[in-house]
Amino acid sequence: MDHNVFEQSKKINEYGAEYWTARDLYKILEYAEYRNILPVLEKAKEAAKNSGAVVHNHFVDINEMVTIGSGAQRERDNVILDRYACYLIVQNSDPSKEIVALGQTYFAIQTRRQEAADSLLEDRKRVMLRDEVTKHNASLASSAKEAGVADFARFQNAGYQGLYGGMSASQIKQRKKLKKSQQILDHMGSEELAANLFRATQADAKLKREGIRGEYSANLAHYEVGQKVRKTIKDLGGTMPENLPTPDGIGRAKTRIKSDDKRKLKESQSNEN
Repeated sequence: MDHNVFEQSKKINEYGAEYWTARDLYKILEYAEYRNILPVLEKAKEAAKNSGAVVHNHFVDINEMVTIGSGAQRERDNVILDRYACYLIVQNSDPSKEIVALGQTYFAIQTRRQEAADSLLEDRKRVMLRDEVTKHNASLASSAKEAGVADFARFQNAGYQGLYGGMSASQIKQRKKLKKSQQILDHMGSEELAANLFRATQADAKLKREGIRGEYSANLAHYEVGQKVRKTIKDLGGTMPENLPTPDGIGRAKTRIKSDDKRKLKESQSNEN
C-alpha cells in the first residue's frame, strides 16, 4: 500500500470539488473499527478551530443509507472531508504506522500544491479587478467632472471615508504601512478591490441617474455610496476593508502570473513533443 491509495480513494462531487470520507479513511489508516478514528477526528477538528478555520467547511457530518446483508438498508453516520481535513487527521494519527507517514507526505504535498494554485488564482483575480477599478475610476472621474467636481482627490476621499469608516486615503495608506509613492489600490487583495469596484460603479451610476450637480452634493453622494457598501459587507458578516490583509504590489502579482504562464506553455510544448 502506498500514497496512491489516498489518490485512489478520492471522490469528486457534483461541483468538481474533491473529497474523502471518514469511513474510507479509517480503513486506509489501518484502524480496526470506525469508532477508533473518531477521537482522531475530534483532535483534527480542534486543530482546525485553533488555526482559525471554520470547522464545518472542512468536516461535514452526514447520514447515509447502506445496504446490509439481508438486502435491507440502514442509516449510518459518516463525515465528508476535504484535503485540509484529511491532512489534519493524518497529522493526529499514529506516526509509527507506515501508511500514516505516507499519508502525511501525500496531503502535505497536495496542500502545498493547492496553496500555490490558490495563490495564483488570487493573483489573477487581483490583476483583473485592478484593471476594472482603473477603468471605472476613469468613468467616475468623468461623471464627477460633469457634476461640477473640481477637486477629484477630495471627491475620491469622500468615497473612501464612507467605505472605510471615516478613514481618508492617507490614513488607509498609513494603516497598510505603504510608502508615499505606493498606490493603495495596488496593495489590495481581490476582496477589497471588489468592494472598491462596487463603490466606484455605484457612485458613477448614482451621479448619472440622479443628475447630481455641485461639488458638495457629489462628494456627499460618493460618501453615502461608500457607507452603503460598508453596511452591506457588515450585514453579510464580511471583514471590514481596513481589516483585510495587505498583499504585495500588483506588479509582483503580474510577474508571478507571467512566470506561471511560461511554465504552462513549456509543459504544453513538452507534452506535444
